[in-house]
Amino acid sequence: MNKPYSNINATLALAKASFRSIMRSPSAVVFTLAFPLIFILVFGFLGGSGIKVDLAVSPGSDLQNPVIKALEGVSMVHLVKDKDALDIKNALEKGNYAAVIDVQKNASGTPAYLVNVQYTSASMDKGNILKSVLNNLLYSLNSKDVTPTIAALRESTVKGRTYRTIDFILPGQLGFSLLSTGVFGTAFVFFSLRQNLVIKRFFATPVKKSSIVFGEGIARIGFALLGAIFIIVIGHFFFKFTLIHGVITVLNMLVLAFIGLIVFMGFGFVVSGMAKSESTIPPISNIITLPQFLLSGTFFSIDAFPSWLQPISRALPLTYLNDAMRKVAFEGAELWDVKFQIMILIIWGIGIYAVAVKVFKWE
Repeated sequence: MNKPYSNINATLALAKASFRSIMRSPSAVVFTLAFPLIFILVFGFLGGSGIKVDLAVSPGSDLQNPVIKALEGVSMVHLVKDKDALDIKNALEKGNYAAVIDVQKNASGTPAYLVNVQYTSASMDKGNILKSVLNNLLYSLNSKDVTPTIAALRESTVKGRTYRTIDFILPGQLGFSLLSTGVFGTAFVFFSLRQNLVIKRFFATPVKKSSIVFGEGIARIGFALLGAIFIIVIGHFFFKFTLIHGVITVLNMLVLAFIGLIVFMGFGFVVSGMAKSESTIPPISNIITLPQFLLSGTFFSIDAFPSWLQPISRALPLTYLNDAMRKVAFEGAELWDVKFQIMILIIWGIGIYAVAVKVFKWE
């Protein structure tokens, strides 16, 4: 007696065959593993940290004074106001702020103001930059008077975890790897299956359309997640990439990677539906991937971009995946803590799959 046809077995068989095909594809290996790994190695060896220095202003600080006014005119210093003491303390321990400043009028009258600055050991490189800025600024202010009586500087340091360049770069490269795999991989595969009449032949079998999609999807997701694990392991053991909660953090990052990849595969379906020939896939895919690669905080914080460009950066899905990855890895955030970023990714996913359904072609 013949066994009933199983679409589940068909899906798994297609996934297995597709996974083997991906493993033999040089382009898939380059975009998923080699390309991100090169950047991780480069920035891992370079070390260092970010560009802009975030300086928190203590809740009880006097704001109407020459020191704060002068700091507002320093382009590399970003003053963070309206934060409570607990938020500032947590941010200092995580290295999100280089220091907190508290400026008070001096009751004795000389000097006129007392400037208390508390740095964090989690971001000593930014702290050193800030120290230089503050010393030069106070020297300039005090030199305007006959005697240096405007302000006196008092400094201390809060202990926190060290924030390295790899802690910023690795999540960005992982996000770019997922974006490339989702867009280029999906677009080329489904266009090729359609062009070579493979899908048309499947229609002569009991295989459902959903089995074809799920089979290819499982293969790509499996390959991408293996690539993500490889990148995280290399970053952690060779360059001290921070994983606050160890394996739990890795699992949370893989969940985010899964969500991001599903969204990016939607872009791939759109590209494969729009492409008229195989040669048109790269330019269409690059229109989608390059702006995100450059503007989503892959290499630099989007806070360093011009103010007119930042809203564009904050509208891109890769921005929210990168942001969520960094919060989970370095700050120890749980998935619930990055629910806003996940929600934006889901909204993007709903929108892009609605477009994909309209433009996707089976034949």
